[in-house]
Amino acid sequence: MSMTDPIADMLTRIRNAQSVGKTNVSMPSSKIKLAIAKVLQDEGYIESFAVRSETGKNQMEIGLRYYAGRPVIEKIERISRPGLRVYKGTHDIPTVLNGLGVAIVSTSQGVMTDRKARATGVGGEVLCIVV
Repeated sequence: MSMTDPIADMLTRIRNAQSVGKTNVSMPSSKIKLAIAKVLQDEGYIESFAVRSETGKNQMEIGLRYYAGRPVIEKIERISRPGLRVYKGTHDIPTVLNGLGVAIVSTSQGVMTDRKARATGVGGEVLCIVV
């Protein structure tokens, strides 16, 4: 059976693992998930990520980050979904909590944060927000 929204599945697995206090979480790998994980690591929301090949299927393992016993990611939410895609231009890309959070945007130049997309001057699909 195919999955309708693999990005929402990834975000839900991260959310569920942090609510239980797990140190890492694994999921099926894809190029877009790797790009999102790279942005999360660059912004300091996760420790690390790695791809492992098990019986021909690539699994991505994400190391979660905690500070003082609490998860660093307080809120991770899907914005654009298969039933309702959300595209924004350069000047319309949302700021999350006046710059305290990050919106992850898929642009023609790759997956990047809202700040980098505004600085580069490109718009795109707003995938999710992270606080």
